[in-house]
Amino acid sequence: MKTDKVILGIDPGTVIMGYGLIHIQGKQMKMLNMGVIKLDKMKDHPTRLKKIFDRTIEIIREYHPDELAIEAPFFGKNVQSMLKLGRAQGVAIAAALSQNIPISEYSPKKIKQSITGNGNASKEQVSGMLETLLQTKMEGFPLDATDGLAAAVCHHFNSSGVSSSSKSYSGWASFIKENPDRKA
Repeated sequence: MKTDKVILGIDPGTVIMGYGLIHIQGKQMKMLNMGVIKLDKMKDHPTRLKKIFDRTIEIIREYHPDELAIEAPFFGKNVQSMLKLGRAQGVAIAAALSQNIPISEYSPKKIKQSITGNGNASKEQVSGMLETLLQTKMEGFPLDATDGLAAAVCHHFNSSGVSSSSKSYSGWASFIKENPDRKA
């Protein structure tokens, strides 16, 4: 297993796409960057998809990630929204594949479980736990950005064997107590 790598995490969206990058060196994990790609002012869906592709390539060329972790679309009541979200995810995956970057996909529930110990955690709880894990203030960052960052951290935990989805925790305090090595 590679002990020095960069992981790009993406929370796909057709209005706002969140992304986050972490650097793993040995057992140390630190945030490199996170942000959002705003797509709401673009005239149509194909133009938004092109912007997702182009910006994902730019991020890849700037940070040279070794792996991509992406949140899987969840099943909702609006089929059209789900199709658009799936296209956005597919375009981000295609951008990474065009640069020969391996892809891992995680459900929203799996990401939340991996970060907080609770698959039903709120976005705010995920952001709060990321603050603890990465020892970086998340205040002021959009939740879409922290969701992208969460995908990257989830992938690190799952690919390094740090995470175990069979454990359950009563809250953040018990999670940290049982996982002291997950603090950066």
